[in-house]
Amino acid sequence: MWPLASHHSFKINNYASDVFNVTSVADARSVANLDNYLILGEGTNTLFIDNYDGVIVKSCITGISCEEKESGWHIRVGAQENWHDFVVWTLTKNMCGLENLVLIPGSVGAAPVQNIGAYGVEVSQYIQSVEAVHIATGESHTIANTECEFSYRDSVFKTNPRSWLITHVNFYIPKAWQPNLSYPALADLKTHASISARKIADAVTAIRSSKLPDPNKIPNAGSFFKNPVVSAEQYQQLIRDFPHLIAFEVGGDYKLAAGWLIEQLGLKGTCCGDCCVHDKQALVLVNQGRATGGDVLALCRLIQQRVEQTFGVMLEPEVRMVGRSGLIDDVTNYQGL
Repeated sequence: MWPLASHHSFKINNYASDVFNVTSVADARSVANLDNYLILGEGTNTLFIDNYDGVIVKSCITGISCEEKESGWHIRVGAQENWHDFVVWTLTKNMCGLENLVLIPGSVGAAPVQNIGAYGVEVSQYIQSVEAVHIATGESHTIANTECEFSYRDSVFKTNPRSWLITHVNFYIPKAWQPNLSYPALADLKTHASISARKIADAVTAIRSSKLPDPNKIPNAGSFFKNPVVSAEQYQQLIRDFPHLIAFEVGGDYKLAAGWLIEQLGLKGTCCGDCCVHDKQALVLVNQGRATGGDVLALCRLIQQRVEQTFGVMLEPEVRMVGRSGLIDDVTNYQGL
């Protein structure tokens, strides 16, 4: 049995059957020989609510190489590199573009899986291609951005979690830089005489630090729910009933702020066992020290039910939850505990 508490940021004390460390493409090709496996990065967006009857596969490939061209930089990064450290590295090299994504926990290899995003920027805007081994065939592929099927917190790697093992991510950062201050929380920077990527990174760091608990101090998996997207018709109905509703137009639909919905219901600080809604950020669930998988499921379901009853919207977890057999598709009906 392999202890999982130190390998996912929510730190529930469950176990996997074993671990398989991938240090090369050749290792990646051996994953197909495993009966039941789960690919895991730093575990900052994964929550083990039960013992996992399978093998954890961890990509341990590191390294950063960079080629400068006249118009920008091509950067190849090993999957195990820490995402935040990589962003800081680009800023120290005066490569501007990823500053809005600073302080997001996790590994570089996990970034395209979730298509991580924050403060008006998604990582897919800067990914040129992803190098991965197709597990069933053992063949190495370089998958172009357009083939990754990126969308809001989604990708081909997320919808097919047992198909691909990412070894490297290739980024292109153009030298022609424009600051992205579209997110309301960064609006104050528009009044500054000069804007730099470092100033934006510092502002994002300050905002995230004030709102989001450090998982090294308070175990959590970041934003627990996705921001739901509703039709224009449903949005108009909601805005009539809730005039202060926070939403952003996306291609004719509207993305609602899930944290706002939860906060309006007075659920900050609500607990099921030792799993609680964070008292400063309603979108984050935290482990107060001894939370179990049952505690997490109970609180998740309570929030979903309350939000649906009041707003007619079903929240979908952003966090990957893992049970005995693997990823849980429907948390409302999971019976494995």
